[in-house]
Order: sequence, then structure tokens, then C-alpha cells
Amino acid sequence: MALMTRNFPLNGSVNIPAVGFGTYLVSNEDAPKAVQTALECGYRHIDTASGYRNEEAVGKGIRAGLASTGLAREDVFVTTKLWPGNPAWGDAPKTYEQTIADCEASLELLGLDHVDLYLIHAPYGGPERLSQWRALIELQRTGKARAIGVSNFNISHLEEIRAANLQTPDANQIELHPWSQKPDLVAYMAKNGIAPIAYSSLVPLSTWRTQEGQASAKTEQMKADSGIFTEMAGKYGVTEAQFLLRWGVQNGYAVLPKSLSRERMKMNIDLDGFEIDDRDMATIRTMDRGNGVAWASGDPSTAA
Repeated sequence: MALMTRNFPLNGSVNIPAVGFGTYLVSNEDAPKAVQTALECGYRHIDTASGYRNEEAVGKGIRAGLASTGLAREDVFVTTKLWPGNPAWGDAPKTYEQTIADCEASLELLGLDHVDLYLIHAPYGGPERLSQWRALIELQRTGKARAIGVSNFNISHLEEIRAANLQTPDANQIELHPWSQKPDLVAYMAKNGIAPIAYSSLVPLSTWRTQEGQASAKTEQMKADSGIFTEMAGKYGVTEAQFLLRWGVQNGYAVLPKSLSRERMKMNIDLDGFEIDDRDMATIRTMDRGNGVAWASGDPSTAA
């Protein structure tokens, strides 16, 4: 197996594994075994969030995986995220103090004394966004988080941090795949040293949100595009999932595939035996279809 062992830099002392194991919508029942299995298959990055409500189960899986593999805690990169609140849902934005407390609660659930990356899950904090970011800076200073960043932030949200003369985020976790390439945002992040982490890399293979009337449904143009990934993957003798994940890694994005199947877990990290050629990479650059499918609001800039 050509295991993907590449890392990408987040800051001067922290690197993130190129392929992580995502746990969004992984149940508390399934998470311990799934995370343990992922570590046994070679994953060295586990991604969760307070909003996923599975941190305790993910922590159990990490401990079981460390025990079954003989790995040390420092061998595994762990990401979790602050749920910042969302006034549109009647959920008040977290204050500075509440942000600190939420991180400490996540650490307790995970059974860890620190995480490798702590993110603000979305730009829903409105007037508290900068307070939340200041709290993350403090969490990094005190060693609760080795690296800090944001998720679903666009250029205006990142500029807000810059205008306040605050530390730049180490990373921004956003939806990235051939149909949602976000070239302006990715270019801004590259210019400012903000690492992209891709979620929903396998959206072109998904069957969710495909029905008429569902939020962020795939467009007819997207559905018509799907066959091209089958053809391209066949050219390299890999699965469509491997092809899409390799596209992300080749662009410099850490990716976060998810599966409960040991065999698919193995395939999703088996990405180092091929490289997508320049012609196919250029073809994919013509397939950008806008904001994306997975981000339910369509445009995070609407998050106040």
C-alpha cells in the first residue's frame, strides 16, 4: 500500500498530515471503533468538533487506537472546533470566556490535555468573532492548542482579523473539490500564509442533497460532470474517491475522508502511488461551479 504520509506546514512548529479521518455524522456508537480502525489503517489525523457531539466517543477511539497500534499521543494530530453560536438559530455567540471554557470542555470529553488544531467552526460570532479569535490566541499561548484557525471563513472574515492587527489563522477548513475551488479565497490564503484544509472532497460521488427543493442541491451541470471523474480515475487505475482526494492533496490541501469500512479507509489513504498529470489538472480547473454543495448557507459571507 502506498500510504500517503505527506504533511503540510501550519506554523513554524506544527505540520498537519495530508490525509485525516473525518468524523462528521459518525455516531457515538460507531465513533470509537471507526477512529481506532482509522489509526490502525495508517491515519495520523483525526478531525472532530463540538458541534458533531461525538468528541467523547472520538476520544475513546483515539485511546483504543493508541493502545492497539503502540503509537504515542504525539504521533496523532487531533483537530476539534468551537461551536461559536448562531443568532439565526437563537444561539447566542460565545464570548471570550465561553470560548475558553468550551475548549476546556472539549479537551475533557476527548480525554486530552491539548489538541493539535483548534478551529472556530463558522463565522457566526458576529460582534463576538474577534473575541472568539482572541480566545483562541490565548489557548495557543497556554498550550491548549498547538495551532489555531477557522472554518468556513471567507476573505471578509479573514480581513476582519487582519484589520484588528491580530495573529493570522494558521488554517481555514473549507469545502473544496472540483465543483467548489474558491480560487480567490485560496489565493488570498496562500498570500497570507493560511493553510487550506478541505472538507467534502468527495461531494461529486455523494447522493445526499440531490433532490429538488433541498438546500444546496447539486445542479444539473454538476450531475452531468460526474462521468469525467470516472474516466480520469480509470486512466490512473484508481477509484474515483482516490482520484478526488489526490486532487486535493496535489493542490496542497489536507483532506478529510470518512468511512466506516476498513477497506475504504485503506483505499482513501492509499494516494501516493500516482500523480494527476498537468493536462487533467488543467481540465479540472475549468469545472469550478461556485460556492459548493455541502455548506448549507451557500455563502458563508451571509453569516453575521
